[in-house]
Amino acid sequence: MGNLDLNKHVTAISPSLTLGITQRANELKNKGVNVFSFAAGEPDCDTPQHIKDAAVKALAGGKTKYTATDGLIELRQAIVAKLQKDNGLTYKPSQIVVSNGAKHSLLNTFLAILNDGDEVIIPSPFWLSYPEMIKIAGGKSVFLKGRAGNDYKITPDEFQKAITPRTKAIVINSPSNPTGVIYTRKELEGLAAVAVKNGVYVISDEIYEKLVYEGQEHVSIGSLSKEILDLTITINGFSKVYSMTGWRLGYLGAPAKVADAISALQSHGTSGPNTFAQYGALEALKGPQGCVEEMRLEFDKRRLYIYNRLNAMKGVKCIKPMGAFYVFCDISSFKLDSITFSEKLLVQEGVAVVPGVSFDADEFIRFSYACSMDNITGGLDKFEKFVKSL
Repeated sequence: MGNLDLNKHVTAISPSLTLGITQRANELKNKGVNVFSFAAGEPDCDTPQHIKDAAVKALAGGKTKYTATDGLIELRQAIVAKLQKDNGLTYKPSQIVVSNGAKHSLLNTFLAILNDGDEVIIPSPFWLSYPEMIKIAGGKSVFLKGRAGNDYKITPDEFQKAITPRTKAIVINSPSNPTGVIYTRKELEGLAAVAVKNGVYVISDEIYEKLVYEGQEHVSIGSLSKEILDLTITINGFSKVYSMTGWRLGYLGAPAKVADAISALQSHGTSGPNTFAQYGALEALKGPQGCVEEMRLEFDKRRLYIYNRLNAMKGVKCIKPMGAFYVFCDISSFKLDSITFSEKLLVQEGVAVVPGVSFDADEFIRFSYACSMDNITGGLDKFEKFVKSL
């Protein structure tokens, strides 16, 4: 008999709980149930019209053939200019790889840099896909718990103590999904010093960079010195800030040898990103940016409403988000694990949230406020009724 076993790395991964919850909520909606979903991290507004128009024009103009594996040269040049202007990062176009979403950029990165058994330090709570991607690449996740007293951010000393001879990289996600916290310039300088001292890659997930509030500053860790830039893989994309989730376009900037390896990998994996969508992305970067600020201001209003209202509920404690579009709530006072809590909430009140166990924080649940204000107000009415019943 032949060997029909599946790949051990793939069979070890768990499906995305966020997408699973969203799917279940949609199934209930299709059955006529009035569901208030706070699950998916997807802006409720449409992609700005000028971006859509650019893609339509490209499609009508016959821009339907392969581009270079790592993306249109015009788009990579625009990304270089954006990273220099907005983030203080100096890259060449050859160091930029455009992929099918920032998630794809992350997976490509792990596949390119990890050998079997290499360790990646992940500050916890963390976005749920990081460990699964690391498994696919044959690596090992090392979870480093952030302390409540430090807003769930890790310190340089904690980073240093977690490093072993097998440590290959650390993931820094600022602003953070799920907590919404942001690392300050001083905090990043401390982490960068440890990475440089130990020769550890920094995978900097900056997908929420422009969604910051209350005068907070987003700092790209790679901008702090030439030494840390040479170790940093900067991940970004168009999904969140330009409401382009379904376009599936992300990008990374990396040291030349890493970018070359990722480009080679992508050449066999997807041949390259969607051609006419890249013309939309080019317009997103080079066109008017008022849509970004308009969206940020709207999210800010929702952020304050949902945070203040949740925090006023008995038994609920929330981390105040300073970036992204999530509120992470401590529900430990109700003596239920996060999956049981979330399932009861969905069945009894038709409110969908993501269990914190997905983020290595079983005493929490995550709300997204990327949904409409009507969804937020109606859903919180139902949530308040639910917690009062416990």
